[in-house]
Amino acid sequence: MGEILALVEARLRTALGEPDARAAVTFLGTDRIEVLRFVDGDVVRYATLGMSAQPMADPTATLADPVKGPRAELVLSVRAGLADTDKVLRALAVLAASPQVEGVIVAPGASLDLGGPLWPGAPFSSVLVAESGGLVEDLELDEPMEPVRFLPLLPMTHNEAAWKRVRGAQELQERWLSHGTDLRDPHRPSVTLD
Repeated sequence: MGEILALVEARLRTALGEPDARAAVTFLGTDRIEVLRFVDGDVVRYATLGMSAQPMADPTATLADPVKGPRAELVLSVRAGLADTDKVLRALAVLAASPQVEGVIVAPGASLDLGGPLWPGAPFSSVLVAESGGLVEDLELDEPMEPVRFLPLLPMTHNEAAWKRVRGAQELQERWLSHGTDLRDPHRPSVTLD
């Protein structure tokens, strides 16, 4: 477990530089989750470290496989200095612990809901999980382990989350793209939905 997390942290440092802050959260009955903060000009990125220590198990499986199964870490990017986004650390740790706590598999296209704002005053209480491989390349592990995927999180307003449930993740992403939505803006309004 420790060896995997060391490799994950090395991959994050290679892709994003040196973290300027880190925090750790431990929930009862779960492994420790760290959140690292990386500043890149006017963008701040938060990445989880610890979610990939164990593979995510199929909630319908009778017994969780300790080796096989998808592994992931979460990455959130926002514009720096526009909101108190550092308070997102606990929210990200909650999302990263959800496979252990709730037995869910976090995968691209999924919605993760916090039931409250991502950070104080945020217009977002849920996120859309995007495809990996862009900002941070997947980390290959020795067989039979699956690679660690670094999944970007795209904050969604309440209306966007409801629209996504009806229309699907692909249509919401196309809507954001066609309207030139700045998904890193911590104060952005909901995209126009019809």
